[in-house]
Amino acid sequence: MTNPIFWLGLSFLLVAFSLTVFLVAALPAFQEIARAARSIEKLVDTLRRELPPTLEAIRLTGMEISDLTDDVSDGVKSAGQIVKQVDQSLDGAKKQAQKAQVTTKSVFVGIKAAWSSLTRSPSTRPKSERLSPSQRRMRSSRLQQASFDENRVEPLVYRDRYLEDSRQLSSDNPHFQPEPEDFERED
Repeated sequence: MTNPIFWLGLSFLLVAFSLTVFLVAALPAFQEIARAARSIEKLVDTLRRELPPTLEAIRLTGMEISDLTDDVSDGVKSAGQIVKQVDQSLDGAKKQAQKAQVTTKSVFVGIKAAWSSLTRSPSTRPKSERLSPSQRRMRSSRLQQASFDENRVEPLVYRDRYLEDSRQLSSDNPHFQPEPEDFERED
């Protein structure tokens, strides 16, 4: 038993036996690896065929979503503009209603003043109405001469003040009638 060739042959035999056992045991594993490789190859082929159209569909969907987003933002902007226009229309309607109210008040004050002027007796009429036509012309020419002073040119402040005062008085007292003497300027 001390023969080295015997031990060398025995070791080769054991190595061959163990390699055979290993190969027999590894044979099903190699078959599974081959099956997995075929499955992976099929998967890669399927991906190669299906992935580009899927990616294209995803790209088109993204473009459609961006278009829809743009449409929605345009719709929101136009809705905002419509709201602004409605607000402006409401403001305009309020202003027109206020103007109509002022105009209506002015018309009623004018009607009251005209009615009181018509129903007034001749003795209570202002003295300018009792003047003769020639006296009225002379008086109006004096009023015009006083309002157009040659040395200084002024806006008709007195007249404007008088009109404001007469409007105030006519709204407070419907029987108030302005007198033409009030138009004369004081120097």
